[in-house]
Amino acid sequence: MRVAVAAGALLLAACGGKAPEVPFAKVKRERLVSTLVTNGKIEPAAWREVRAPRAGMLSSVAVERGATVRRGQTIATLEAGDARAEAVSAQARLDQTKADLAAVERGPSPQAVAELEGELSKARLERDVAARQVQNYERLVSANAATRFELSAARDRLSSAEAQLRSLEKRKAAMADRSGREAALARVREAHAAVELGRRNLSLSAVSAPVDGVVYELAARPGAFVQAGDLIARVGRTAEMRAVVYVDEPELGRVSLGMPVELTWDALPGRRWRGEVEKMPSQIVALGSRQVGEVICRLDNAGGALPPGANVNAEIRSKIVEGALVAPKETVRREAGETVVYALSGNKVARRSVRTGTSSVTQVEIVSGVKEGDLVALPSPAQLKDGYVVQVVVP
Repeated sequence: MRVAVAAGALLLAACGGKAPEVPFAKVKRERLVSTLVTNGKIEPAAWREVRAPRAGMLSSVAVERGATVRRGQTIATLEAGDARAEAVSAQARLDQTKADLAAVERGPSPQAVAELEGELSKARLERDVAARQVQNYERLVSANAATRFELSAARDRLSSAEAQLRSLEKRKAAMADRSGREAALARVREAHAAVELGRRNLSLSAVSAPVDGVVYELAARPGAFVQAGDLIARVGRTAEMRAVVYVDEPELGRVSLGMPVELTWDALPGRRWRGEVEKMPSQIVALGSRQVGEVICRLDNAGGALPPGANVNAEIRSKIVEGALVAPKETVRREAGETVVYALSGNKVARRSVRTGTSSVTQVEIVSGVKEGDLVALPSPAQLKDGYVVQVVVP
C-alpha cells in the first residue's frame, strides 16, 4: 500500500500536482452478439460453365454480359470452314469405299473367269511340255547325245512354266476368296465414322447455353482462337445467390452450420442481405497472406441487386449471450500473463484480474472480477498502476 501511495504521489508530482484525466466506461448488462467479421465473394447458387466444344476461331459472340438466355440459345459461333471441308472430304471417302465394296460383292465377270481358265489350261500344257523336255535331255546327256547346257536350259523353261502356273492359280483363288469383302466392309465402316465425326464437328460450331439463366461472366471475344475446353461463359440463376466467405483458420472453430450471416456491399451502402451458413470448408486454402476456409452461405437476392462476382463484407453471428456483463474490449489488458482491468475505487484505480467470455466486435463479456455498474479505465496517455489517483472522465 505504501508503494502504491508513493507511486501515486510521483504521478501527481509529474502532472504538476494535478491527478491525470482518465476516461472510464461503465460495466453493464446487455444482449451480447458475438460476430465474426470477414469478407467474401458472391456467385450464383446454381450455375454452369460454357466451354468451347472444339478448337477454332470465334466468328461471333451473340450475347453480352448480363444477358438473360434460355437453354439451347446460341452464345457464340466458331468458324466452320475447316469443319465443313473435313465433312465434305469424309463423305467423298465414304462414297469411294462403298463403290469398292460393291465391286467386291459383284465378283469377277464370267468373261474374266473364262479368260483365266484358258490361261490356266495353257500354262499347264506348257509346264507338261517343259517337264517332258527335261526328262528327254536327261536321257540324252547320260548317253552323251546332248550337252549339259541344253539340259540346264530345259530345266529353266520348266521353272518358268511352273511359276506362271502358280501365279494364275493364286488369281483364281483370289476370285473365290471372301476376305476381300471383309476388308472392304472395314473401310466402309471407318469412312462412316469419319463422316459422323465431321458432321459432329460441324454441329459444334454453335456454342449454346446449357441452362436458363443470366450470363454473369463472358470470357469470349470475336476473333479469338480457343482450344477445346476453353471457358466461353458462365450462366447462372441470380435470384438465389451464395457467398463464399473467407474465414481465417483460427476462427473456423467459431462457425457452424445454420449460423446467421449478414452481408453488405460497398457499392450499395445501407443495403443488407441476410442468409445462413450452408456448408463448412473441406480444406484450408491460401488467400494472399491468409490461410482461410471457404464457408458457403446461401442468401436471397430477390431483384438481383447483388451481382455475381461482387466482393462483400460478411458478419457471421456465432453466439448470442442474453444479459451478459460487458465492457468495451479496449478496457481489458494483458499484463504479466494475466487478463486485467483497472476499476475505479474512490478516486484511485484498482488493478483487478478478470476472466472473459464471449466477445463482439466492440464488447467483451466479463465473467468474473467486476460487477455491474463498475467503472473501468479506457486507454489513455497515463501509465496506470494499482492505487494511482485519477480524475474520472466518462465519454
